[in-house]
Amino acid sequence: MEIQLDLTKTPFSLDHTLSCGQTFRWEKHGEWWAGVASQTAFKIRQKSNALEFKSSSNNVASDFLRRYFRLDDDLLKVYSKITKDKHLREAVKQFQGLRLIRQEPWECLISYLCAQNKNIPAIKQMILNICTRFGNPTRFEGQEVYTFPEPRVLAKASLSDLRLCRLGYRAENVLKTAKLVDEGDFDLEALETMSFERAKEKLLTLPGIGPKVADCILLFSLDKLGAFPIDVWMKRIILQHYSEHFEPEFVTKMKTKKGLSQRDYKTIYDFGKKYFGDYIGYAQEYLYHYARCPNKMAEFSKSPS
Repeated sequence: MEIQLDLTKTPFSLDHTLSCGQTFRWEKHGEWWAGVASQTAFKIRQKSNALEFKSSSNNVASDFLRRYFRLDDDLLKVYSKITKDKHLREAVKQFQGLRLIRQEPWECLISYLCAQNKNIPAIKQMILNICTRFGNPTRFEGQEVYTFPEPRVLAKASLSDLRLCRLGYRAENVLKTAKLVDEGDFDLEALETMSFERAKEKLLTLPGIGPKVADCILLFSLDKLGAFPIDVWMKRIILQHYSEHFEPEFVTKMKTKKGLSQRDYKTIYDFGKKYFGDYIGYAQEYLYHYARCPNKMAEFSKSPS
């Protein structure tokens, strides 16, 4: 099956979108990306202005992938709003067509609970372990793949079984969260219709979720493009390239401080919201991905104004 794209109106790069660290269940093999989304296994590749894909379900239409890859976002408009300086212009130039993904909120929630203080390969392994141990197996393209387990399944898991997935201290938070969602004490779906501020406030009541994890969940699964996840990479970017927007005392403190207090986080977020505007989430993902690529951080300072 195919999805035809007009790249002059709808810029899209499958490679940039799936390799930028926002999702953890896709791997590239040759020309094809293989992954599982919404309980369905996929193989997908981009051939110029066409997306060719196969899926494990005959009921999955191209409409799902259009929504999943946010092809309804006006990316040209996003670019016009966020390319306010040489850093964003260079990032957009390098990663033209990178789009945020609309992930399934439950999977995204658990994935980012597991993502704390771990690198991307380790996160991918934890998610794979969870799916292999608790998900449903399905045969696709000659291989066995696993769906992401539903809340009721993880809610019934033992702490020892979750720890076998190499979650460490995160296992307890995953179990508590699964029980809250399964028993109806936390309405994840309701967050989609809430304001960004209210939805974030709700997420922060869950065990193990701080501002950065909450912002990731809001941005990558709940259509809150006003989210601005701030981790060590984003802190480094802000201090190196946007320090003139902050009080000197704040910059000095941040340079000698390892973590971020909630007050520090809010100070940086408030700058981002004011400076980047409504598409702050897109600005974050482009800066984050650019900074993580080899030799790109140094190029920020060299790129022309």
